Amino acid sequence: MAEPEILWTPSAERVQRATLTRYARWLDETRGLRFSGYDELWRWSVSELEAFWGSLAEFVPIRFSEGGSVVLGDRSMPGAEWFPGSRLSYAEHIFGGKQDGEVAVRHASESRPLASLTWGELRAQTAAIASGLRALGVQRGDRVAAYMPNIPETLAAFLACASIGAVWSSAAPEFGVRSVVDRFAQIEPKVLLAIDGYRYGGRDFDKRGAVADIREALPGSPRVVTLRYVDGSGWEDGFLVDGGTLEFEQLPFDHPLWVLYSSGTTGLPKPIVHGQGGILFEHAKKAHLHLDAQAGDRFFWFTTTGWMMWNFLVGVLLSDASIILFDGNPGYPDLGTLWDLAEQTSMTCFGTSAAFVSSCMKASVTPGEGRDLSALKAVGSTGSPLSPEGFEWIYDEVGSDTWLFSTSGGTDMCTAFVGGVPTLPVYRGELQARSLGAAIEAWDESGHPVIDEVGELVITEPMPSMPIYFWGDADGSRYHESYFSMFPGVWRHGDWIEITSRGTAVIYGRSDSTINRGGVRMGTSEIYRAVLSVPEVVDALVVDVPRPGTDGWMPLFVVLREGSALDDDLVAAIRRRVREDCSPRHVPDEVRQIAEVPRTLSGKVLEVPVKKILTGTPPDRAASRESLANPAALDVFVEMAEE
Repeated sequence: MAEPEILWTPSAERVQRATLTRYARWLDETRGLRFSGYDELWRWSVSELEAFWGSLAEFVPIRFSEGGSVVLGDRSMPGAEWFPGSRLSYAEHIFGGKQDGEVAVRHASESRPLASLTWGELRAQTAAIASGLRALGVQRGDRVAAYMPNIPETLAAFLACASIGAVWSSAAPEFGVRSVVDRFAQIEPKVLLAIDGYRYGGRDFDKRGAVADIREALPGSPRVVTLRYVDGSGWEDGFLVDGGTLEFEQLPFDHPLWVLYSSGTTGLPKPIVHGQGGILFEHAKKAHLHLDAQAGDRFFWFTTTGWMMWNFLVGVLLSDASIILFDGNPGYPDLGTLWDLAEQTSMTCFGTSAAFVSSCMKASVTPGEGRDLSALKAVGSTGSPLSPEGFEWIYDEVGSDTWLFSTSGGTDMCTAFVGGVPTLPVYRGELQARSLGAAIEAWDESGHPVIDEVGELVITEPMPSMPIYFWGDADGSRYHESYFSMFPGVWRHGDWIEITSRGTAVIYGRSDSTINRGGVRMGTSEIYRAVLSVPEVVDALVVDVPRPGTDGWMPLFVVLREGSALDDDLVAAIRRRVREDCSPRHVPDEVRQIAEVPRTLSGKVLEVPVKKILTGTPPDRAASRESLANPAALDVFVEMAEE
């Protein structure tokens, strides 16, 4: 296969300025370790785990109130023991060294104009909420659930919980009652923080009834504390306790920080628990060495509080950069909204999803036209694989000197373990490299690593941000089944990945939705890339439905551009493109038009649930509708299954 085009190479000045370069130089000066390039540094970081993570603790630095001299007490998976006997505070590291007058957060929403919050203001808000929570009886280990949007009050509430040692869990207001209860009921929160309503897409949504229903359905009927978001009057009277000092509980390394949830598309969402220390180390590593977040940088990622990217974005505050929050519809009044925000905030890093980039391409959005984006030096993409055409669009429309880093990871570890490296070139359609400390390999079905071939994404060595457990999974069986049942002692993530001989990577989608036709395996992202290159097609979904004695039935569902019709000529064009770009074996058996592709709230296509519906699984067991961005989009597949 021909080597793809290099779309960007960092300048010598940019390489020299990168924190990663300073770290490599520091390793040379303090450890006598000298590496010929990033690949050699990465190999050291995954083969010498104690040396790497121990050096990170000193370089960042991480402040332990107790212990910290032993890095890894037990390296087995699952069950690795990081920094045994140590104590620290995630929240203390967020605020550490920050000047009260400096801006911590810039924020905007459909109901609020662009504004900013200083570190002093954030500290005061966090202290007042922490005192309010303590007054309600919240102690270390208690759960606090938040039905809140991506606004500064939510950030302060999370940091307040972290400072106490309470366990945080959040859901976006777009989530329906059942979806929220499916998540929060598992952890039995003592307090539920909730808004009264919000605005999205120009419409106001009253959530008071939903909040009452959620409280009623949760075990113990937790105390509800309301943020009056609609009229802007803030937290309910009597909750905040102003004037107190923000204190930081010193907690064991593996003390729970938050509970995240698997997407909830199939069955009850898995309540994934991450530890204070593990997330602190992983996010500090990402912010400093991989995002290259430095003083003066203004970092943005479009997300809701129901996606791990919100937690990841908060982690950027472990660096000297500030962050930008946005609450609202990124397509309202049009797809230029977030690009306008980039100009208004002098944003330096624009984080988004592959689905958003694709939407901008289809709508012929021109971000750089009529806007001053001179401050914007990086664009990040995640959520699903970014197509090679998406790479080109960023360089054509945003800027030729843009560092584009496509990343892949997951809620499971609340990080990206393949993605951006500020000192490496960007190849068309490829992720730059494996992250430091992440022992990523592609394995074949026999468990052997492969290069320049597609294989299962596995992680062969422990990472600090691996879940400490699933909530309620007393014997660890559910945790083990999720990641370690295929390859004992090795984390199997569930994605297809190709590691190239140049050290780059390509993600081909979920391995449980990969289509095997006549022994030829192909990730659905490859098929979408071909289908979406047909001008009349704006979105697509493909599944492989088993049928005894055959290769299966492979229908392709397409959403067409307004004014287009799925006639014989268009069907032939779609099939021809798949045959030429993918393989003759992956030409769809049938092409059907649908109004929209069902997606999760984070934009992922629901391939596996649709496949289950079409094979007879009851719809309510195949997918939790309230975790979907467009639940009505499933109806057409339910009707098809009934035919």
